[in-house]
Amino acid sequence: MHRSRGFTIVEILIAVAIIGILAAIALPSYQKQIQKSNRAAAQAVMLDAANKQQIYLSQARTYASSLAELGITPSADVTKFYDFTVTPAAGPPPTFTIRATPKASQAVDGWIEVDSNQVKTSEFTYKW
Repeated sequence: MHRSRGFTIVEILIAVAIIGILAAIALPSYQKQIQKSNRAAAQAVMLDAANKQQIYLSQARTYASSLAELGITPSADVTKFYDFTVTPAAGPPPTFTIRATPKASQAVDGWIEVDSNQVKTSEFTYKW
């Protein structure tokens, strides 16, 4: 008598079901980590801009109104997921606000903001 080798269809279906369950658990977690990584990259750009704003203020006696004035060009990886706006206010004392607004797949993340007093705020309650 010759014994057949290999897997039965039931064994293959069980293996596929287990892989499907693991993927269903892992994929949302992976996507959340990607979101956090993108947010951290945007925060790094914003903090760099806030520091350069202080230097710009000491030289020009006003705050810059764009990242380009500060000599900052965010990488394509960051601009793919966030738009940056710099809003200076002239009143005594002068102030500024830098806001990163998410777009594309990052849009569910909510905006993040830093101002001239290094106060960090966000649309949601993320830790900076």
